[in-house]
Amino acid sequence: MPTPTRRELEILKVLWEDGPGSVRAVHRRLLTREPDLAYNTVQTLLRLMEAKGLVRHELDGRTFIY
Repeated sequence: MPTPTRRELEILKVLWEDGPGSVRAVHRRLLTREPDLAYNTVQTLLRLMEAKGLVRHELDGRTFIY
């Protein structure tokens, strides 16, 4: 299992605390800690985390739920 980076760990903490969520939901939560964090950054990190096997997604319509 790969070791998550600091930002990846922050995303994992949000998912552990809130349960499954969309990129938008994770981004909103992280904005309270990092106000300048871009939505695209969270989206890219979640994709990379999925490639590493740290998260997986399911589709809800057209929305990825991690």
